[in-house]
Amino acid sequence: MIRLNVREPRPNKRTIDCMNLSDATLVFVAESAGHPSVARIAQSAYDRLVSDGEVDYRILDELLGEASGKGILRALHSKYHPVAYEAILAPIMAEIGRSKPIRTSRPEWHPTPGADPLA
Repeated sequence: MIRLNVREPRPNKRTIDCMNLSDATLVFVAESAGHPSVARIAQSAYDRLVSDGEVDYRILDELLGEASGKGILRALHSKYHPVAYEAILAPIMAEIGRSKPIRTSRPEWHPTPGADPLA
């Protein structure tokens, strides 16, 4: 069982000491033992973090998508305290949010050749 330091800075606000991205992916490696496809992705992400110090957001995105589809996120949510569950997912979500490109919903403007763009 994984133990996390839970501290209470305020009466109703519980937080967990910092969990880094490699720790979070290691939790997924351990918890996905019964699901080979998720375990393979989690192990790949962890190995890349250990060897290179970084992992592509697409691998983390695929990890969360596959874990969600196999019910691992639901199992983590029921197994761990909500604060611990958030501490496990937060580093992965933060890395995806930091490195995934933002796609715009605005249509691109393509000028007509020979037309005055200010007219």
